[in-house]
Amino acid sequence: MFDELKEECGVFGISLKNPSEDVMYNMYMGLFSLQHRGQESCGVAYFDDKSNIQVVKSAGLVAEKLLPQLPQNYPCTAAIGHVRYSTTGSAGLINAQPLLFKCNKGEIAIANNGQLPNYDILKEELIANGAIFQTSSDSEILIHLMSNTPGNDFESSLISSIKKLDGAFSTLVMGDKNKIIAFKDPYGFKPLAYGKLGDQGYVFSSETAALNILGVTDIKFLEPGELIICENGEIKQKLHYSDKKKASQCVFELVYFARPDSSVFSESVHQFRFNSGRMLAKNRKKDTDIVISVPDSGNIAALGFSRESGIPFDMGLMRNHYTGRTFIRTTQKQREEAVKIKLNPIKSVIEGKTISIVDDSIVRGTTSKKIIKMLRDAGAKEIHMYLSSPEVLGCCYYGINTPTTKELISTNHTPEEIAKIIGADSVTFLRLEDLRACLKDPDSFCYACFNQDYPIKKI
Repeated sequence: MFDELKEECGVFGISLKNPSEDVMYNMYMGLFSLQHRGQESCGVAYFDDKSNIQVVKSAGLVAEKLLPQLPQNYPCTAAIGHVRYSTTGSAGLINAQPLLFKCNKGEIAIANNGQLPNYDILKEELIANGAIFQTSSDSEILIHLMSNTPGNDFESSLISSIKKLDGAFSTLVMGDKNKIIAFKDPYGFKPLAYGKLGDQGYVFSSETAALNILGVTDIKFLEPGELIICENGEIKQKLHYSDKKKASQCVFELVYFARPDSSVFSESVHQFRFNSGRMLAKNRKKDTDIVISVPDSGNIAALGFSRESGIPFDMGLMRNHYTGRTFIRTTQKQREEAVKIKLNPIKSVIEGKTISIVDDSIVRGTTSKKIIKMLRDAGAKEIHMYLSSPEVLGCCYYGINTPTTKELISTNHTPEEIAKIIGADSVTFLRLEDLRACLKDPDSFCYACFNQDYPIKKI
């Protein structure tokens, strides 16, 4: 998916029993594994030997920009990190996370994945009461709420403040000398997993792929409304800070955002995508000569499509993996130019063939149109496009930067009209009921971008 929905963010954290020189290396490995979730900026906050919080942040990629700035062989016990693209709050280093603040509750660092629909209302109230905001990131709201809470107790002020937030968040907070606190919103929109790093302590991550690379075991997933307090490598407390809500986990994590080797919300990303491809194949328009994918997000669904239909899978498009994700580009012109260098058809595979091409979704349709033209120019006889998700009909207010409704191609056109617009012979979307059938617990997911049934209304 290239011109469509923008990525979320990723959070990663480590809490150890004893200081270790491996913490910074492990933070790098974890954030590098989450790089696909945000390429705009990245950062790490850590406790130094005096239990003060230090922050290293950079615009750009983890390996290129952040790694050279991280302290080498520095022993510490705890750190949190973040990879970002901007949802609420403009692009720029000032909004890069982790954010660090000093207030009456001490030093606090925060790394957040999500978005708060009630951000504007809360911000206006806080400013009216004298608050001065340092950033335009909605994550800063939490710190102001904590500082306005009577008393000096860190944990109680944090829990009291979280209860005032309305929206989607999976968050790591550092503070109170040596604590890392992980928590999720009551609806559970965003994924957050954790597990044991041997007998050294615990690691937290937006996706399990980043845990697996460090050999983390006994992996579990935070439940909606759950909060975990970890101190000196030990979990001191688990609690549910809110009344139980209807779980509304973001289904687009499985459709596109998460790595295929991850599990999110206790679902295998690979298995979900494979099953969605099989479902798509049951509604195919015709048997073509080959099945190809739009790499990489369409690869596994295309394999499922091929397996179910019996049509051979081939690599019809070659991806240049050194260009970054196209939609991260700042302007539409940059995104369009990036498509040209990112994908290239393999003419010997395409020429003279009828083709089923599988991608994860269409939002605006501009990139799909360019891909179809590439395939036509390479000699494809027929091109039938299949999407492993339903039509995107609604904007998201929970951490995905969706185009406005008028820009969403499916709100204004039927699949037949879309096929004409992008130059395909046909366009087929996965039906919502078929997508639900690919999930172990379909009632625990949010489908608002497909059916506009919003768990929390935009304020």
